[in-house]
Amino acid sequence: MDEDFDFPAADDMMNDDMDLSVGTPALKVGEEKEIGKQGLKKKLVNEGEGWNFPEIGDEVEVHYTGTLLDGTQFDSSRDRGTPFKFTLGQGQVIEGWDEGIKTMKKAENAIFTIPPELAYGASGSPPTIPSNATLQFDVELLSWTSVKDICKDGGLFKKIVTEGEKWENPKDLDEVLVNYEAKLEDGTVMAKADGIEFTVKDGLFCPALSRAVKTMKKGEKVLLTVKPQYGFGEKGKPATGAEGAVPANATLLITLELVSWKTVTEVTDDKKVIKKILKEGEGYERPNEGAVVQVKLIGKLQDGTIFLKKGQNEGEELFEFKIDEEQVIDGLDRALMTMKKGEVALLTVAPEYAYGLSESQQELATIPPNSYVYYEVELVSFVKEKESWDLNTQEKIEAAGKKKEEGNVLFKAGKYVRALKRYEKAVKYIEHDSSFGEDEKKQAKALKVACNLNNAACKLKLKDYKQADKLCTKVLELESTNVKALYRRAQAYIQLADLDLAEFDIKKALEHDPNNREVKLEYKVLKEKMKEYNKKEAKFYGNMFAKMNKVDSRNSVLRKANR
Repeated sequence: MDEDFDFPAADDMMNDDMDLSVGTPALKVGEEKEIGKQGLKKKLVNEGEGWNFPEIGDEVEVHYTGTLLDGTQFDSSRDRGTPFKFTLGQGQVIEGWDEGIKTMKKAENAIFTIPPELAYGASGSPPTIPSNATLQFDVELLSWTSVKDICKDGGLFKKIVTEGEKWENPKDLDEVLVNYEAKLEDGTVMAKADGIEFTVKDGLFCPALSRAVKTMKKGEKVLLTVKPQYGFGEKGKPATGAEGAVPANATLLITLELVSWKTVTEVTDDKKVIKKILKEGEGYERPNEGAVVQVKLIGKLQDGTIFLKKGQNEGEELFEFKIDEEQVIDGLDRALMTMKKGEVALLTVAPEYAYGLSESQQELATIPPNSYVYYEVELVSFVKEKESWDLNTQEKIEAAGKKKEEGNVLFKAGKYVRALKRYEKAVKYIEHDSSFGEDEKKQAKALKVACNLNNAACKLKLKDYKQADKLCTKVLELESTNVKALYRRAQAYIQLADLDLAEFDIKKALEHDPNNREVKLEYKVLKEKMKEYNKKEAKFYGNMFAKMNKVDSRNSVLRKANR
């Protein structure tokens, strides 16, 4: 048969009943099974490599030999010595091929028996393939090139030319370094740049680049087919500088290589501490609260003025401090807890996590009020504070007691957020006490009660009433008559407008401690709240009934007028 044999697609034969890309029955060599529900059969001749299968849109390369059931050969790429290439799932070949080949692995060899409904049907392919012929194809899948429809709308296709490294992809905030060349379909170069850096969310040249780069790995090189909606649309683009004019509704072909990128993360949920990694660290460990860290550090203002320099000169001691001890600004503490040993990062810290509204005199310059500050920091080493699993039972109790005392000092200083962290850490040390002796369990229980009560007091100060309620409930599960827990839970209930629950807790507290002055005062507050609530409720219902009476009166007048 002639060399231009291209397996014309059998029209009007596409059927949605077949889904063979997933869940195809596993075959042993020499075994034959039906795949799908339309009579397509596959016999495995030679197992392939790996676990991957080609997907719709991929460019596959195969060798094949096609025969009728009586053994008559009608075509063979092997005889021509040239593998056959086509795009899978695009109707470029008969349906039996599209459905069968997507079940194959690389280097797999299989024989497909394809019924006429998935081949050339009643029309056949004269003169070599008769009407309603069942065909057999001996197919070897040599390789395939992945082609992805990135946006799932046919507007942006990515063909991988060179595979990348590892598995990570850039995110919106990351700064990527790329090489790219953009051409029109006729080969005219529109734009070209090597070693250009941009932030993914801000984009470069056209919308396609930022969308594509988020799907790429380091070192990956791709060919993008960019439809107008991800290029320059119906308006096109005028020539600017070294970039040529892009006509309206033009499809672009862009070669894009992701050289590298710098990971940028939001350290805080409010996006006011940003970290850009300049050099990746090693391992997986990161400092925790209480860790002692050694760093090299340069602090700058927005205009580049250096206000702090530590550990930069040869022979100079590294800057050492303990995390979460207010030895440095909060933003630096938080960022360091996200870093690995050896990591170098650039930090952008908003005033709320730096020096706030006050002027601050530093070693090398004065920081004006309400200033953003910028640090280049290298985490040289760190020693983590021991976690509960690193301690024996007595050490756990001692560590919990120490954290409780630290929390008390912070609470008295009005530093409630930092205080509650100490109380939470204390409870973590002793929450699992199954290995404790009887005396140790008593000590642990007393610490749990004290820390949860103190934490509840922090939550009340911070107006987190639901969490205060939960913490007091934990205490009451251990000590059902704890007056402080009943009192503080009642305070939380009052703020949450659960006045009946508040009254229940206060009455119960007074049963056990009738002379408690604080509880009595809170009962007075509660009674005032209840009185105020009852007045509002009475007024509401009074107004509602008054309106209802007015409506009834109007309806009565109307009925009399209509008689």
